[in-house]
Amino acid sequence: MKVVLLAGGFGTRLSEVTDVRPKPMVEIGGQPIIWHIMKIYSHYGFHDFVICLGYKGYVLKEYFTNYMLHQAAEVTVDVREKHIEMNSTKAEPWRVTLVETGLNTMTGGRIKRIQPYVGNEDFFMTYGDGVSNVNIRTLLEYHRERQKLATLTAIQPPGRFGALDLDDHNTIHKFMEKPKGDKAWINGGFFVLSPKIFDYITEGDSTVFEQKPLENLASDGQLTAYKHDGFWQSMDTLRDRYTLENLWSTTAPWKQWSE
Repeated sequence: MKVVLLAGGFGTRLSEVTDVRPKPMVEIGGQPIIWHIMKIYSHYGFHDFVICLGYKGYVLKEYFTNYMLHQAAEVTVDVREKHIEMNSTKAEPWRVTLVETGLNTMTGGRIKRIQPYVGNEDFFMTYGDGVSNVNIRTLLEYHRERQKLATLTAIQPPGRFGALDLDDHNTIHKFMEKPKGDKAWINGGFFVLSPKIFDYITEGDSTVFEQKPLENLASDGQLTAYKHDGFWQSMDTLRDRYTLENLWSTTAPWKQWSE
């Protein structure tokens, strides 16, 4: 089962550190935040990733092409023999497909572009700038039980990013992007999606997934929420980054894997 990660945005609210790298490559505890997200999925046995590239996508290409070198604790370079030996390297069981999805493409357009890579089966999708201790297996089971085309992980942070109108069965009847107010259930990413959702992306590269596609899925009764009461944190600002750095040095609640 594929895991699709959106990693093409400009990260303008983190421009202090995104001038030279895309936001998913901003480090937390010495590792890019996209690495942390991939470790979350990998912990639950999902190792096949499709990464949607855009802004400074070559940085991610270089990172994964030389992943073993980046992770090696010891490297011996024999210049004369033109040989590199990497010692004490732990290999991840990952398969990573990096897809150029356009510099100015919106989220829906990026998802549409990777349609050939996910085939005819359900797939995971999330943003390349947020971590959580959501149980991915339980999320998938919930999606299958509900039998909707799309399941998103709903969270309750102090402020709203996007509000969900839920009934008693957790079916979403209305999706509202970033309304004012506090303590509403909001879109926390960590989606499970049917390949049929591609039919809802109809405006090409300009499609914002969080607007018409999700709004229409909700109005059709095909969008459901998996309520997550645990930890969730996005990295939208430098303050968010400092928060995650401090957590990594103490509790790191999203770290469910062992070294």
